[in-house]
Amino acid sequence: MRIFLLLLVVIAAILGAGFGFYWAKFVPTNKHEEPTFAGLEKPIFYQGKMLEKPATGKAESLKLPFETVKELIDPSIHQEAASESVIITTQDKVIRMRTSQLTAMLNEKPFTLKFPLVKTDGTLYLPMEPIKSLYSIELRESPQTGAVILVKEGDVLQWSKAIAYPDKPSKTIAMRKAPAIKSPIYADLQQGEAVMVWPDDNPEWSLVQQTNGYMGYVRKEHLQADRQETLPKLGQQPGFVPAKPITGKINLSWEQVFNKNPDTTKFPPMPGLNVVSPTWFSLEDGKGNLKNIGDPVYVKWAQSQNIHVWGLFSNDFDPKKTTEALATYDTRMKMIKQLLSYAQLYSLQGINIDFENVNLSDKEELVQFVREMVPLMHEQGLIVSMDVTPKSTNENWSMFYDRKALIESLDYMMLMAYDEFWAASPNSGSVASLPWVEKSLTRMMSEDKIPASKLILGVPFYTRIWTEEQVNGKTKVSSKSVFMEAQERIIREKNLTPKFLPEAGQNYVEYTEAGKLNRIWMEDEVSMKARVELVNKYDLAGIASWRRGYELPPIWSLINNTLKD
Repeated sequence: MRIFLLLLVVIAAILGAGFGFYWAKFVPTNKHEEPTFAGLEKPIFYQGKMLEKPATGKAESLKLPFETVKELIDPSIHQEAASESVIITTQDKVIRMRTSQLTAMLNEKPFTLKFPLVKTDGTLYLPMEPIKSLYSIELRESPQTGAVILVKEGDVLQWSKAIAYPDKPSKTIAMRKAPAIKSPIYADLQQGEAVMVWPDDNPEWSLVQQTNGYMGYVRKEHLQADRQETLPKLGQQPGFVPAKPITGKINLSWEQVFNKNPDTTKFPPMPGLNVVSPTWFSLEDGKGNLKNIGDPVYVKWAQSQNIHVWGLFSNDFDPKKTTEALATYDTRMKMIKQLLSYAQLYSLQGINIDFENVNLSDKEELVQFVREMVPLMHEQGLIVSMDVTPKSTNENWSMFYDRKALIESLDYMMLMAYDEFWAASPNSGSVASLPWVEKSLTRMMSEDKIPASKLILGVPFYTRIWTEEQVNGKTKVSSKSVFMEAQERIIREKNLTPKFLPEAGQNYVEYTEAGKLNRIWMEDEVSMKARVELVNKYDLAGIASWRRGYELPPIWSLINNTLKD
């Protein structure tokens, strides 16, 4: 009997242990736990991730943190701490909001906000109601929990439904805290309830999110694929169309003006020239005041020749003044408003921006200036173009241009493809050898995604006479810039025979004078034809020459006859 009882005890123990093991491993817990948002009252979710900072307000008064908007919605949105402003720029709008003020500015015209920009606990919050129409986004706010789910243009949401049990209509599907049956239940999904499914590596469980923001895990066999949702784009904004568009390729020449404008009655015929860009406007000081040497007589001549005038605006190549003038919205807008008034005064068709010798630290401010400038220029039907150098590691000459960001706003970008060997270069060389020009061109197109339809090739109408002499056993190099006519005169006077250099794509001459070697990489019809053919090869928007008056008259016919529409 004792053996029998002992056997029963052993069997009971084994059964108990087996039942305990079974219960622990295979029987789901029915324990519930209230889901939380890590202490956030109004969390923001994007693609199944809860963001660090919450939203504030609700419905019309909903506000998102500035950092969230900049990171996920509009990388170009600009915060200006000095004036406590936020500036939003779009293709046709410049919006400025200031902290705690209900009056904002839209293209420099006041409008009233229902809710202001506010700063709370060091975080800047933007009102969504007046600006969410600017972006292809949806802010899905839960009236139950206050959670905000952000959905952007092109985002794909995968929806599934909790499976149905026709014979058990009251049965629910557990959404658990973790992918395990012993994990507490966050929510009981109703049969047929739709949830968003987010990527997760678990083979048996799906990471899901309810429309109220709560997230958890549901066994895959308890879900049924429902649909995919893709947020469509906003209605396409009409692109800017110039009031008097130029037919065919642009053939522009810069007009260098110092103090007195040229006598247009002495201009020779320039067949094919359809745009001139006189250097009329420049930055006078760091407060944003401009110097203006525009000339109505010059404009009248251009109009008589059916030539457009794009007034050039220079930063005077002064990095200090440039830093100061670009620093605030008010100084930037002061420059823009002056340019707009000059454009109206002289009946201009465009503005050409020529900022050079700029501190690398002003890279973002320069982009912001262009973003703020273009919509207001477009309002007046003006074309906006900008001159940039080839890419290099020189900070003040090249690296301060954010070409990829700038082209998003600009109508055209001129590549100043010259000064390969600059005036003070320690070595002699071409102003712009053809391989260097082509490499500079293709590098911008590939690395910065500059479309050919917006890219204009800048070409030199000048060259340099390089003088080399031996001083203390070393070669000393100096140079002098000359026009095409001076180069041709030297060749005639010295009876020189140009030699074509395939590696440069140019003609070349050299001569000795007073024991010094003089070298010229020539700018002539040969080099110019090759440059125009690069424009044709890559189907660029056109050509721009520095500068009018440096050329020989036949150059105009050559460009006109070679340039293909």
